[in-house]
Amino acid sequence: MGDLAHDTAVTPTGEGTFTAELSDDWEIWGPMGGYVAAVALRAAGAETPHARPAAFSCHFLRVAGFGTVDVRVETRKAGRTATSQRVELLQDGKPVLDAMVWSVGDVEGLEHDETVPPDVPGPDRLANIRELLPPDAEPPFPFWNNFEAKPIDFEKEWPPDGPREARWREWLRFLPTATFEDPWIDGARCVILTDLPSWPSAHRPHAWQEPPYTAPTLDLNVAFHQPTAGHEWLLCDGAAPLSTAGLFGWRARVWSPGGRLHASGGGQCVFRRMPS
Repeated sequence: MGDLAHDTAVTPTGEGTFTAELSDDWEIWGPMGGYVAAVALRAAGAETPHARPAAFSCHFLRVAGFGTVDVRVETRKAGRTATSQRVELLQDGKPVLDAMVWSVGDVEGLEHDETVPPDVPGPDRLANIRELLPPDAEPPFPFWNNFEAKPIDFEKEWPPDGPREARWREWLRFLPTATFEDPWIDGARCVILTDLPSWPSAHRPHAWQEPPYTAPTLDLNVAFHQPTAGHEWLLCDGAAPLSTAGLFGWRARVWSPGGRLHASGGGQCVFRRMPS
């Protein structure tokens, strides 16, 4: 089990430069993309004068390895209320990720909320995944040990007997620390949960056939709407309604109990056939 604050921390090495250690506790086919992106977010937070993240977008340039990465942060536009930064992650001198981050200070404006939360049971009404699986079942990747999970559409028999809707929803609580007062660490929760449902959503219509594909993520974007601090359980609500021509896009939303929308975003993935 990892710890989000520790495992996304960056260490200053100079003006606008840092190192970070990618932990194998976050492994899904290598370091999970949203986790790597969260390191970039933390580096931006360490350099900006503003209090909280507003928007994050990145391109994944190659799969990182576990261990040290070098991080460079460059301010592209500094303002009194908002700052734009470019963040670059490198490993062994090779680019891993390029990101753009907007941060904001105290701002005010028009207020409305027409969001419609999904009609699903809250986490207090659902069973833990460990209660639903056999006692000796192990998670498919170490990444899942970082959460207490309560799935919405659980099926004991998997692969299923036919196509399922291209949607993946699960209540998740980070372990061992569930929530953080630091808005940049807590924002890392939303980055990870926005990235998470890409493959689970797109795979569900095809899982019954066990197709020989993986799907590396090309890009990720996250809009931060409301702070998640104080909300231990977050609903990861993802969908990938169209998969065609070797690509699929997904959209994700992050909700708290009570129907508050905290973040939204998505990205694009490209299929790769697994070696036979």
